[in-house]
Amino acid sequence: MLLTRASEYALLSLIVLAKSSKPLDAETLAKELDISKSFLAKILQSLARAELISSYKGANGGFALNDTSLGRSVLEIMSAAEGKNPVVLECSPSLESCPSERASTCRIWPFINRLQGKIDAFLGTLTLQDILQE
Repeated sequence: MLLTRASEYALLSLIVLAKSSKPLDAETLAKELDISKSFLAKILQSLARAELISSYKGANGGFALNDTSLGRSVLEIMSAAEGKNPVVLECSPSLESCPSERASTCRIWPFINRLQGKIDAFLGTLTLQDILQE
């Protein structure tokens, strides 16, 4: 599935952080978004590793959006949240890597591959700033 909960929560968290004037901790974000704190914490760690957000320790600590994150693509954000590029269907990126014994006769792979390319291109041009302006 293309838009998983991890991708959705990553985008929602970044939107909240973009509108905040101070760092927010995982508990505050989880309450605001009405989602699991432990699941969100893992997503926030992934976003921090991808340098989309920074984490701050201490009493006034939490997470804050990095200055360059507004220009980052939705594809980059989703890839950071998922740990891999988002896909329409769990289909191999090439016929050679397909685990099916019938890869050479697969009728849907060319269609799925073209669809994935179009979605990747669209998500690659859509930025966090674009979403904030909606």
